[in-house]
Amino acid sequence: MLIRSLLVATILQVTVADIQFTSPAAGTTLTAGKPITAKWKDSGDGTALTDLTTYTLFLCAGGNDVASIIQLAPINANGQFSAGNEASATVAATLGGSDKNAYFLKIQSVGPKGAQVINYSDRFTISGMTGSFTENVQAGIAKVSGTDGPAATNQQAPEANAGGAQGAEAVAYTAQTGLIKYAPMQTPPGTKITAQRPTPRYPTSSVPIAKTFLPPPKQTTTMTASLTNTAAQSRPFQASQQ
Repeated sequence: MLIRSLLVATILQVTVADIQFTSPAAGTTLTAGKPITAKWKDSGDGTALTDLTTYTLFLCAGGNDVASIIQLAPINANGQFSAGNEASATVAATLGGSDKNAYFLKIQSVGPKGAQVINYSDRFTISGMTGSFTENVQAGIAKVSGTDGPAATNQQAPEANAGGAQGAEAVAYTAQTGLIKYAPMQTPPGTKITAQRPTPRYPTSSVPIAKTFLPPPKQTTTMTASLTNTAAQSRPFQASQQ
C-alpha cells in the first residue's frame, strides 16, 4: 500500500521549470527613463522551458520576505514563451527611490495543467528615480545583504493539490491557497420547476468591509471546470411507405 501511494503521488506531481534570469546582472545600475530589458533561460530544473506557456513579468522592490515586496509596474503583463525569452519596457521614474539593490524582477509562469512557478531575478539599482518607498518597503530593503532576490515559489498542478481524480475543484474554494483558484461547473438546470420555495445550496457567509487599503491579492484568477456532456446516437429517420 505504501509503495502504491508513493507511486500515485509521483505520477500526480507536476514540477514546473525554474527560470534563471540572465539580465539585468546582479548588482548592476540601470538608468531611470531607459528601457528595462529582462532576459532569462531554463535553469535546468524540472520541466523544460519549452513546456511553459504564458507568463507575467513585473518590476518589484522591497525585501526578500513577501510582506515587504511591492509590485511596481508590468514589464509584460501578457507574455507568451513562444515569443522568446526576452521582454523590455520603460517605467515611470516616480515609482520608487534610487536605493541600492532595491529592485528586482518577478516572473510568474504557467506550465502543464495550470501549474505555476514564481521566480525572481537578482537585485539591481535604478539611478535617477524621483519617487520614494513606503516605510515597510524600505525596512525590507534595509534587511537585505547581497544581491540575491526572493526565493522561488512553486504551485503544483490541480491534480497534485487536490489529491484525487476530481481535481482541484473538489477542494473547497475557501480552502485553496494556490495562485489559481478552481471552481466546479455550475449544476445544469432541470427540465421542470418543482421547487415551491428556493433554498440556498450553501450557508451564508459574512462580508467584512475594508476600512483601510488592502494588500495585493495573492490569487491571479479563477478557473471553472468544463462542462462534460454526453451524446446519444439517434436512429435515422425513415419515411413511411403507403
